[in-house]
Amino acid sequence: MYKIPANTLFIGQNLVFVPQCHSTNTLLAELAKNQDLSEGTVVITSDQTAGRGQRGNTWEAEPGKNITLSLFLKPSFLLARDQFYLTVVVSLAIREFLMSALKTSIKIKWPNDILVNDKKISGILIENTIGGDKLQQSIVGIGLNVNQNNFSMDKPTSMNLISHQDYDLASILNSLLVKLESNYLQLREGKYDALKSEYLNHLYWMNEERLFKSKGQEFRGTITGVDEHGRLSVFHDKKLMSFDLKDISFIQ
Repeated sequence: MYKIPANTLFIGQNLVFVPQCHSTNTLLAELAKNQDLSEGTVVITSDQTAGRGQRGNTWEAEPGKNITLSLFLKPSFLLARDQFYLTVVVSLAIREFLMSALKTSIKIKWPNDILVNDKKISGILIENTIGGDKLQQSIVGIGLNVNQNNFSMDKPTSMNLISHQDYDLASILNSLLVKLESNYLQLREGKYDALKSEYLNHLYWMNEERLFKSKGQEFRGTITGVDEHGRLSVFHDKKLMSFDLKDISFIQ
């Protein structure tokens, strides 16, 4: 079903397709544990039965309708303290791909949900292995809603729901992997500031006063950016506050 992409140097050149699995991240982690995988190895499935998302959530994907994959990276050039930049480059790559395909506004909801019209179209789950002060390996799980048009929840959307057309999943995969490699190579080249600036340019609710919730309390604040640890910076009550993923929720 899926072919090795013609336009990448290493991402997807080792492509492992399985018709069904519980989680591509889990399967890729098992493969990496038992063999010396080449960087850029991709595991992809047509039917992920127990996909995982951020905050312990599940990822809903109708069999044969979407992209569910995991990518194996060896970002040993990246310090552990800078691991959020992987989130930056993957988020930007997915956004760039969707921009070229859909020609509409695409936002990144911190840290790494991709939104169209306030609805989630793609999610990312990155699991890093750290050795000393550097990253040893990273498993990047990506779920992209492509041809699915019925969801059990009302929040998600898909490329099909937006454009009212069906897409060839193999072509989608090829284009997405090209964008992922391009952005990852920029990170390898040390273009941290430019990548972070681009990420902030497309951050959902950036510089807007909005309603959030933290520790059971709702408050109004304004997102001003992301700090050096990847935490969300929110200005509230005349002071700048930083939040980890589990510490804050977006309300409206």
